[in-house]
Formats: sequence, structure tokens, C-alpha cells
Amino acid sequence: MKNFFVGVRFLGQGLGRVVRRPKLLLLGILPAILSLVLFIVLFVLLFKFLDGISETATWFARDWSAGWRETVEVAAGVVIVGLSGLLAIISYTAVTLLIGDPFYEAIAEAVEEDLGGVPNEVKLTVWASLRRSLADSLRLVVLTVLAGVPLFFLGLIPVVGQTVVPVIAAFVGGWFLTVEIVGIPFHRRGLRLPDRRRMLRQNRATALGFGVAVFCCFLIPLGAVMVMPAAVAGGSLLTRHLFGQPTSLSSA
Repeated sequence: MKNFFVGVRFLGQGLGRVVRRPKLLLLGILPAILSLVLFIVLFVLLFKFLDGISETATWFARDWSAGWRETVEVAAGVVIVGLSGLLAIISYTAVTLLIGDPFYEAIAEAVEEDLGGVPNEVKLTVWASLRRSLADSLRLVVLTVLAGVPLFFLGLIPVVGQTVVPVIAAFVGGWFLTVEIVGIPFHRRGLRLPDRRRMLRQNRATALGFGVAVFCCFLIPLGAVMVMPAAVAGGSLLTRHLFGQPTSLSSA
């Protein structure tokens, strides 16, 4: 639990750093707003067609009595919205990082330069960085979808689907968020997605603490917009922690 809260603290420290530098905060908010508009449109479409999607997803219950069929369809609708939210949070982060790649690069660089920089930093062109981010993000979204399939079926179980599954979803989503957010500082070190996953697994509690904190903030209305710059800054601090580098001026 101590390491878990170390991860939570990195998000708080990241927030403190961007708040003290309003320019960084504004740089991070602009692409987050663009992504938010896109995902609002997608969710409007989801709710418009939710009845049909729920009916299709519960094809196995078509011959059941009307009461049971409607109950299962309603439960499926709730689960679909919940898992869509999980996927949206992960993909929102991926899309926002892609849209704002130069901006978030600037935030990560500013945070790390304040603490001594990155030894043997690998410089990438904008297009090379975008290609790497796109490829890694697509892989993460696919993994999120695969993780969401068993959660969908567990969500149909009464009580368990409304209590245990949301907690599991927060930890699953938090893990993928952490893997996504630390992409920029890992790229600066010449490392890719497998390297991120390996090093984060070695520090699983800290990684989960950071990711779950970000996930919960993203659930707050407009939380994703306001927290995204702090998450990028916090992800840079978390990366430095993983590599045994200073994470505060007092230790730099």
C-alpha cells in the first residue's frame, strides 16, 4: 500500500508542477478539449443506439420471457456503457497524446530538465514520435478491448457486476493508463511499449497507484481535460522514479 500511494503522490506532484507554470497547463488543456469534443459526439451516438446494441448483445435471451429478457437487456446496457467508458478513458488518453504530442513533449521535457534532464536522451523527429505513439497506442487499445470482454460477461452477474467489476475495471483501466502516459518519457530514453510494460510490472503497486488516481480523476466531469497535463508531468516523475533518477529538486 505504501508503494501504491507513492504512485498517487506522483500525480499530485505533477499537478503542482503544471499549476506553478500556467503555460504548461494551457499547452496540455488545448488538445484535451479537442479530444473531449470528439468523445462526447461518440457517446451521444452510443446512447442513441444503445437499445439496439443491448438487444443484439443479448441475442441468447430472445426466447426468454419478456421480464427476464428486459432485465438482461438493461443489465447489458449498463455494462456496455461502463465498458465503453473504460475503453473511452484509455483511447481518450491515446488520442489526446497523439493530437497534442508536441505539447506533451514540451511538458515532459520541462519537468525532466528541471530535475537534471535525461542522460543519453534520444531525439526523435515529430513524425517519428507520432508513428511510435500511434503504433503503441493502437496496441494498447486492442489489449484494453480484450481485457474488457471478460469484464462484460462478469458485469451481467447480479451484485458482482455492480460492485466488484467496477473496482476491477478501475485497476485494469489504471494500469493501461499508466502504460500509455509514460510513453513520452520512455520514448525520450529510446524505449518502446515492451520496455514500459516490463519496468512497470517490476513496480506494479506504484504504477497502479498512479494509474488508478488518474482513472478516478477522469471520471469527474471535465476531469480529463484539467488532469491531462498533470498526468503527463506525473508520468515523467514516475518514469524518473523507475530509473532511479531524482524526482524532486531536493534530491536532484
